[in-house]
Amino acid sequence: MKYLIVLLISFSSIANAQDKTVADLKIQGNKKLKSSFVKKISQIKSGVKLDSSVIESDIKLLKRLPSIAHAYYQVFPAGENTYNVYYNIEENFTIIPSANVYTTNDDEFAYRIGLYEFNLLGQNITFGGFYQKDIYNSYALNFRAPFLFSRQFGLAVNYQDLTTQEPVFFDNTAADYKYNNESIEVLGLYQLNFTNRFEFGINYFTEDYEYKFGATNPTVPQELRVHKLLYKLVYEYNNLNYDYQYVEGFRSILNFQYVTSRNEDQLPGFLIGWNDFQYFKRLGKKGNWASRLRLGLATNDDTPFAPFAVDNNLNIRGVGNIIDRGTGAIVLNTEYRQTLYEKGWFSLQGNAFVDAGSWRNPGGDFGDFAESQNFRVYPGLGLRFIHKKIFNAIFRIDYGIGVTENSTQGLVFGIGQYF
Repeated sequence: MKYLIVLLISFSSIANAQDKTVADLKIQGNKKLKSSFVKKISQIKSGVKLDSSVIESDIKLLKRLPSIAHAYYQVFPAGENTYNVYYNIEENFTIIPSANVYTTNDDEFAYRIGLYEFNLLGQNITFGGFYQKDIYNSYALNFRAPFLFSRQFGLAVNYQDLTTQEPVFFDNTAADYKYNNESIEVLGLYQLNFTNRFEFGINYFTEDYEYKFGATNPTVPQELRVHKLLYKLVYEYNNLNYDYQYVEGFRSILNFQYVTSRNEDQLPGFLIGWNDFQYFKRLGKKGNWASRLRLGLATNDDTPFAPFAVDNNLNIRGVGNIIDRGTGAIVLNTEYRQTLYEKGWFSLQGNAFVDAGSWRNPGGDFGDFAESQNFRVYPGLGLRFIHKKIFNAIFRIDYGIGVTENSTQGLVFGIGQYF
């Protein structure tokens, strides 16, 4: 038995001696992005076992970061069974303006412009804000640091003062209200592993409704100001792989919220949740099919202030500015993206899309999803002007044409892909 134990120890020593280990992780090509940050979020470290699957996982994570346009790795011998791993970084330019503009055949015109830094202090921190003109003035400030404390823990803080003119629907009629939402939100960010992450936190906000014109009803207040507290949970599964403008893989984002109000008589508390399922497929060398399915439900109160909206910038391109509301939503966006021209840093994409959706009326039932007046289909065409070395530098133009009853048509401009 003693000889057997010695023999086993000898074999174990030989096996361990033959394991390939990492001597050092070296970062190349980065200028603004800190090497210490890349090492903090990478699983490959000095002294760990050399594993190509772990390296490839690191590279996929790096390519998701706003600060990185592309990344790849190299491995070179450093000594007996030890190797240096090199992560080669192609950085994005990360001080980016944002813009969204839309119009419909009803002569609506609104825009949002902003400026964001996506690599503050070389730590992949996002900071910036926007100004919006949609009849009234609005603005917001956003801070997001997903790796602030470690590879797994981060923080986000958002402030918003948003004012719009919004329709409120009741008794088969509508009225227009001046709506203001002022909020402060604090979220903890937790990345469980490469594909799974969570956000959890609170949002304190004040809603102010002021009647402008349209139908009235004694049960629908013409002025209302209420303070609310929102508890938020977000779960994301992300297995997307990026290659410049091309995306492949599956992503699911679940957003669940519980809202409480100090004025429960007029605006009772409610639950709301929705899940976005996204699927991307490369087709040939220059084609990309992209789809998003949103399923959402909220507490089914018979209220004119229902949470799910039908809107140009949210779900249906060309439909207009908040043309309806509901307590449930089923929305499918699907499009084919084809690279028409590409040279160096520039790429031009064309896309053909179909946006379709249906909503449950406040206080209604699931049969509402099948009602023709709740169902909208908007096919359309668009263009994408892409700068491959600037994060999210995709200027998009889409024109959607409604084919269902009482439809509109219109242009939607924006920065970034629609989804």
